[in-house]
Amino acid sequence: MAKNLSLAIVGCGDIARFMALAGKLNRGIELCACVDVNAERVRKFSRWFRIPRSFTDYGEMLNQAGPDAVYLAVPHSLHYPMIKEALAYGAHVFCEKPIATTLDDALDICRLARKSGLKVGVNYQYRYDTGCYALANASQEGKLGQILYGKCNVPWHREVPYFSCSPWHGCLEASGGGTLITQASHALDILLWAYGRKPVAALGAKARQRFKDVEVEDLCMGIIEMEDGGLLEVTGSMVATPEQRVTIEIYGSHGTGLYSGPALPWVRFKGLRIKKAKPPVKGLHALFRSLEGFQKWVMEGQPYLTPVEQSLPVLAVIASVYRSAVTGKREEVDQRFIDYLIQ
Repeated sequence: MAKNLSLAIVGCGDIARFMALAGKLNRGIELCACVDVNAERVRKFSRWFRIPRSFTDYGEMLNQAGPDAVYLAVPHSLHYPMIKEALAYGAHVFCEKPIATTLDDALDICRLARKSGLKVGVNYQYRYDTGCYALANASQEGKLGQILYGKCNVPWHREVPYFSCSPWHGCLEASGGGTLITQASHALDILLWAYGRKPVAALGAKARQRFKDVEVEDLCMGIIEMEDGGLLEVTGSMVATPEQRVTIEIYGSHGTGLYSGPALPWVRFKGLRIKKAKPPVKGLHALFRSLEGFQKWVMEGQPYLTPVEQSLPVLAVIASVYRSAVTGKREEVDQRFIDYLIQ
């Protein structure tokens, strides 16, 4: 493999623009190609970021551009087939969350990645957020004592163009869900990661408070039971007015950790003094650090904070919350992900 990681960007929407900027600023990455089904959009994207080759066909790009890795920023339902195609070609994968819309597909991706020896990372970038990392580290190292409960709230706001300009956002089959899987899963991932124990069951409720003509929820709440009796609470919203900051709270027997972000993130500890741990890589923003972490994982073998296996617990929990919202009952969390976490 060459000194730099050759990376192809697949999907040229909003998040891909930030990732392309991160790639251009990373000396260890060469953006070799970009792909989008919209020919005009991919041409503009290629010009903006000075990417040498552009394509409208994913398979053609893999065969002609020959990237070391692909970055996927496409509708959620396309993650699974595109990851399989990349792994069959021989490319590593850096994918926006969720890794797939179902746990079955996610487990198959884990199997294929291990069989191929290729790396698949999921961009749960909050793990590289300075405040989230410090909060999770304090919890994982026992500095807060026994974790009793935790809460996260994502009070965001979306307007009509969010759905009208990208109709897949409102399609259940294409997206896998609404605000819980698309926005709040970042904060829920941090809660589960920080807690460090197995989720066993969930209660959930969801609603379409404002956007009545879509198939997904714009408001969702869930309570997750952990194996040791602790409880986690998650709220995701597209209807908060005005949009407010994400908060994550962890309550332990020795003290409490409080996070607010992601813009200008901070974490505070109540009841005790804790030296705040720093993410394992440097960068201007959590997104930039996440990409840097993936690059170092592929090129140098430095552990990445969210390999595909680490994305399984949050996906399994989300599935349980959604099932509960439909049945009105407590739903158990599918435990098949455990096999991949303990290997």
